[in-house]
Amino acid sequence: MEENINNDEAVEQRKQEVHKGAKGLFESIKSFLVELLDFRHDTDHEATVEAIKTDIPFKGATAWILIFAVFIASIGLNANSTAVVIGAMLISPLMGPILGVGMSIAINDIDTLRKSLINLSTMIVLSLLTAFLFFYIFPLSEDNSELLGRVRPDIRDVLIAFFGGLALMVARTKKGTVASVIFGVAIATALMPPLCTAGYGLAIGNFSYFFGAMYLFIINTIFIALATFLLLKLLRFPMLKYANSAKRKRIAQLASVLAIIVMIPAVFTFITVYKESKMNDQIAAFIKNDVKNVDKLQLIDHDFDLSKKTISLNFFNETTETTYNFLTNDLSSVTKYPNLSDFTLEIKGSDTKSFDLITTAYKDKRQELQESKNIVAGLQSKIEQLNQTISSLNNRIEQGAIDNNNKVIAFSRIAKEAKIRYTNLEQIGFAKVLSSKDFIKIDTVPIATISWNKSLVDSMVNVREIELRTWLQSEMKLDTLFIRRVND
Repeated sequence: MEENINNDEAVEQRKQEVHKGAKGLFESIKSFLVELLDFRHDTDHEATVEAIKTDIPFKGATAWILIFAVFIASIGLNANSTAVVIGAMLISPLMGPILGVGMSIAINDIDTLRKSLINLSTMIVLSLLTAFLFFYIFPLSEDNSELLGRVRPDIRDVLIAFFGGLALMVARTKKGTVASVIFGVAIATALMPPLCTAGYGLAIGNFSYFFGAMYLFIINTIFIALATFLLLKLLRFPMLKYANSAKRKRIAQLASVLAIIVMIPAVFTFITVYKESKMNDQIAAFIKNDVKNVDKLQLIDHDFDLSKKTISLNFFNETTETTYNFLTNDLSSVTKYPNLSDFTLEIKGSDTKSFDLITTAYKDKRQELQESKNIVAGLQSKIEQLNQTISSLNNRIEQGAIDNNNKVIAFSRIAKEAKIRYTNLEQIGFAKVLSSKDFIKIDTVPIATISWNKSLVDSMVNVREIELRTWLQSEMKLDTLFIRRVND
């Protein structure tokens, strides 16, 4: 009995030790995380406020820096160069007044708020005017990716602006400026390119570009200011004190109202952009899963209008009412596409021929084309035969010309030798003459035409002709040769 009691006490003691160990581990982890993530002890309130106030004024050098930054960003958009656009973001002074708005609301500094709003408005107007003049003089040849990326904000732009603003303010409140963080936030939030894109929209008269880019700029501005406000409240920055308690109370109330005014459109914008982002994702999923994956549907292109809540599908083949009902049912499925349940489909099929008819016509045309190819192949074979015949005739003609040329050369030699042998010979010629004695049979008769010197007596002429005939027959390899005197 006593042994059982001792065992129970030992088990209970072990449980308490485990509990203390777990509690100690939890406390250690909590202490580690607090030490890791807590940055309040490293905050310099006065230096932070002073640094933000220093960046608010907009005059002199700051104005020229802004103008040059706008030109650089506009050139980057014109050339579709990301590197040039990033360079413009780094030197842009737009961040200062925006941080001033968030800070002044957080600490009830109405004078700083007024200065921040005035300077921010001046910067916006000057930026739009500079970008307008640039793109009016140097218009884009075509809309590029750098420009189109700033005319339709989505949920990612909201998150980038908010978390970028938080990162920037953490860097600002830390003792000593973290320049790399500030530059990184300047790039991420991208305040300058939207203003340049808005100026481009004004220059070409495209107000959808203008309002889309300004919408993105306003999102960035609101959420950076909101992040500044929330972080300074979290760090418990001291409220600005006024000598007049009534005035202090009134300023505090005004700051609270302004904070609510800033937060309400921020929340509304976040919800709107988030819904649009979800609708875009579900429309893409619907097109991929329910349209493109169906073999019998030949989609040419598609479009959608979020404001009218319509999706337009353009098919190559004709669509039946069954197809329309099938797609409509899929689209209205709350489980698959909850954000598209109130969308309507606009389907356009081929208004000329059905897909089957087009396919049949295509097959017929292919058969006709094959037959035409066969005919062409036969003609090509005949043409090849004719080419061979022509080539053979050309060879024969060339050979005949060569033979004739050789005969001319041979007769020239014979004529010269005949003149040497028979000095009284005045002229010699040779030809083959067609002859018929019975007017039925045709013979070819070789005839040599000659002419002697008139001083040569007839007895000598006959002797010379007999010698000449014998010699010519031998030289020309003829069995028969007739001699004809020209002077006869």
